[in-house]
Amino acid sequence: MDRLQTLFDLQKKFDQDVVDKRNLGGIKPDEWIQKETLAMISELAELIDEVNFKWWKNPKTVDYDRVKEELIDIFHFFMSMCLKVGMDADEVYRRYIAKNKENFDRQYGKSDKSGYSLKELDN
Repeated sequence: MDRLQTLFDLQKKFDQDVVDKRNLGGIKPDEWIQKETLAMISELAELIDEVNFKWWKNPKTVDYDRVKEELIDIFHFFMSMCLKVGMDADEVYRRYIAKNKENFDRQYGKSDKSGYSLKELDN
């Protein structure tokens, strides 16, 4: 079975369980996106705390296991938001591939978008 699809299936099951157990069935998809975006911001803040961003503070040893845990927390909310807008693993894959190509095209001046090209740095 496709690994990404397995993760999406698990997330869908978890999301439904939370909705059922906490009586959250009346929340609209756009409200979920707001809530999950805030939750993701919270997880991003936890991640940044793990990697010594405070230049005014003595650095600590980075615990990469904690960093990985925070990244997975962020990924959970990302997948949940994808599901709320009707994106499945296949669509995420297709859109990622297309956007990755566009990002490379931008870097090498093969896009209509300006301001990205490495060629522009040489001028």
